[in-house]
Amino acid sequence: MATCPPYPTYPGDPAAGGGLRHAHWWQRKSVRYGALTMLLALSGLVILALVRQQTGTEGFLVGLGLAVLPVPLLIAAFRWLDRVEPGPWRNLLFAFAWGACAAALIAIIANSFATKWIATATADPTGADTLGATVIAPVVEESAKAAAVLLVFLFRRRDFTGIVDGVVIAGVTATGFAFTENILYLGTAFGTDQLTGDSGIASVTAATFFVRVVMSPFAHPLFTVLTGIGFGISALSAERQHVRRVLVPLSGLLLAMGMHAMWNGSSTFGEYGFFAVYATFMVPAFALLTWLVIWTRQRELRTVREELPAYAAAGWLTPAEPYVLGSMRARRIAREYARRQFGGRAAARAVAQYEAYATSLAFLRRRGRLGRANADFVVRERELLHELWRRRDVARPALDHAARTTAPPVPVAAPPWPVYGVYGHPPHPAQQAHPVHPAHAVPYPAYNPYRT
Repeated sequence: MATCPPYPTYPGDPAAGGGLRHAHWWQRKSVRYGALTMLLALSGLVILALVRQQTGTEGFLVGLGLAVLPVPLLIAAFRWLDRVEPGPWRNLLFAFAWGACAAALIAIIANSFATKWIATATADPTGADTLGATVIAPVVEESAKAAAVLLVFLFRRRDFTGIVDGVVIAGVTATGFAFTENILYLGTAFGTDQLTGDSGIASVTAATFFVRVVMSPFAHPLFTVLTGIGFGISALSAERQHVRRVLVPLSGLLLAMGMHAMWNGSSTFGEYGFFAVYATFMVPAFALLTWLVIWTRQRELRTVREELPAYAAAGWLTPAEPYVLGSMRARRIAREYARRQFGGRAAARAVAQYEAYATSLAFLRRRGRLGRANADFVVRERELLHELWRRRDVARPALDHAARTTAPPVPVAAPPWPVYGVYGHPPHPAQQAHPVHPAHAVPYPAYNPYRT
């Protein structure tokens, strides 16, 4: 995902609020964020009351304790995918809260209403339950989860730049939705066991836990990730490709609904229908999507190595930085070195921010070369370069150390400006032989490497 922390704002910049000086009160960011927070909080309270009403207090607590087990693993997996260009945590918190509260509430109300209406209209409760599970639920649930991806895509556009971003937001949203749904199913199963007296492995709770938490914790994320991929492809498309930017996310949503419907309908395919669908369809689909996401992650690193040398040649970066920034191992070494040598967590955070800004710069340049950049390309490029320059005193020695550690010195063409060290920067600022006098220092080179 896009750079974290977000892009800086300057006086008079509309993003900083200068354009909203005379705007109506409901157009202010604080008002919108406050309204969204209240909406999610209210949805959470309502969904909490509904689930507790159906499961009872004891069943709710048991379901909560069991449902929370896969959540850290899934969040960590999606965060790992997002390590190349990590996005702000607030987007992930919003996605999880939307899935667990708003989307779950919409699904419970809409599914219940539709199923009851069909049962009343057809006088066939069993058929209504089957139709609700295989047709109504996939449409309602995937649409409710897709709303979170759409909101981030529209209102956090700078944080949404490609397929990995769509996968992460969609996956975290679905993780929140599955969390609430698992509380309901596990709590209901526990209540059933309390009535029948079953316990242990033979209980309904154990069977539900095995199917939903052990066998298929990735089910809901797998469905919604298809929608996220659609939005990610749309984000990579040029602004003039209006039809593609609309049809691809809709196609992803339809695929998510279809896969969800097949999963829910697997129990109607016979005694072994569930296991047949799981083995022949779900597992291969999961493996294919996992490969696609990991391949996309490696492609992002390759983009960093291919695009940043232009900035190194212009003097914004040292010659070895594109290599270091294109290697996750070298990035980690640089952060650890900064933590040890330059002031602990604050220095490591500065290096991590430098890496994130440089990655965003590489992606921005690639979109510019392919003709997919927005109208504010020059402004955004300047902002990113400014942020890199602010952190160079800590980041460059750390990245230079990472380059020395992960690769032997390589011959590079000498630029027409002074360069120190084998990799373009001394291991520590104190080792500079000829420090620059403050009167001669400039904030950054006057040459713009993209406008050649």
